[in-house]
Amino acid sequence: MTETVKLRSLRSAEKRRPSLFWVLATLILPLWSLMARYRFTPASKLPQSGPFIIAPNHFSELDPIAMGAAVWHLGRAPRFMAKASLFKVPVLGALMRSTGQIPVERTGAIPSRDGKNPMGAAAQLIEQEAAVVVYPEGTLTRDPGLWPMRGKSGAVRLALESGVPLIPAAHWGTEKLMPRYAKRIRPFPRKTIEVAIGEPLDLSKFKDRTLDQQTINEATSLLMDAITALLAELRGEEPPAERWDPSKHQQSETGRF
Repeated sequence: MTETVKLRSLRSAEKRRPSLFWVLATLILPLWSLMARYRFTPASKLPQSGPFIIAPNHFSELDPIAMGAAVWHLGRAPRFMAKASLFKVPVLGALMRSTGQIPVERTGAIPSRDGKNPMGAAAQLIEQEAAVVVYPEGTLTRDPGLWPMRGKSGAVRLALESGVPLIPAAHWGTEKLMPRYAKRIRPFPRKTIEVAIGEPLDLSKFKDRTLDQQTINEATSLLMDAITALLAELRGEEPPAERWDPSKHQQSETGRF
């Protein structure tokens, strides 16, 4: 059961450091707050120091703003893994680079600055003790009921290879602001976005295993189960017995369907 909580002004060391995030928060959060209020589950919290990966569900184009604001309210500055093509857009690309966002090719490769180490860019953020948001579905869910669909390996692989905590998360409510693939935002009346942050995923059983496809698939399924359980708690509904798989429904893995 969720409960409305007063948003605390959490001030981690990361948030106390002057940065472009201060400017973005000053410009974006007041406007966003006119459209959305947050309701966190009582157990929702994030580490106030050190790196971690947070993996939420994805069903609206506004999800990155919703989750970014949630992470900021909980005391950390969010970084995202975003399509590499976005970094080529004038102004937007410069803004994303200056705030430490991570470019990701559609294949899932994470390029480094020198182009040699596929984990280089992410490793740099980990060294900076950053909070990285990774959408394990890779795109908006294809599930008709907006439940999490089959996950991709990026978040789990990054966690297993780096040893950084992987935290499942779920949110519900942005679909009322902007339904999946809608062309307009519906800002009024003000919407409530419910957020549940889970405990770091226990990946200890994979520690000494070879990171082959079977291991990655098993760990990814574990992550998607955790995200789905959090979302079911927020929605007060039972999720589908079988997770949606686009390939079984002749749907593309990327773009609109």
